[in-house]
Amino acid sequence: VQLQASGGGLVQAGGSLRLSCATSGNIFSRNTVGWYRRAPGKQLELVATITSGGTPTTTNAMKGRVTISKDIAKNEIYLQMNNLRPEDSAVYLCNVFPSSGWPFGQGTLVTVSS
Repeated sequence: VQLQASGGGLVQAGGSLRLSCATSGNIFSRNTVGWYRRAPGKQLELVATITSGGTPTTTNAMKGRVTISKDIAKNEIYLQMNNLRPEDSAVYLCNVFPSSGWPFGQGTLVTVSS
């Protein structure tokens, strides 16, 4: 089962985007899920996680500029990103955390122009 990210796009520096992560089944209620990103030429980087119980954590990658949340009724997890910078340009993906054994989907491309 893959988790599918959507909501990316082109935004100017200082702008905001909200990404969505959807899946089937009860993955979100049984697992910690993370938002990751992969920038060109860089390794996969964890941005934020949210536990099955709804406890959010943000890594230093975008600390203070992102909020992770989930809507169990809609079976979706969100990443609200504010004050975006050109260096935030990347493919953003969602997956179970840790991701070992869980295949990544294609992700959604975020491009921040200066």
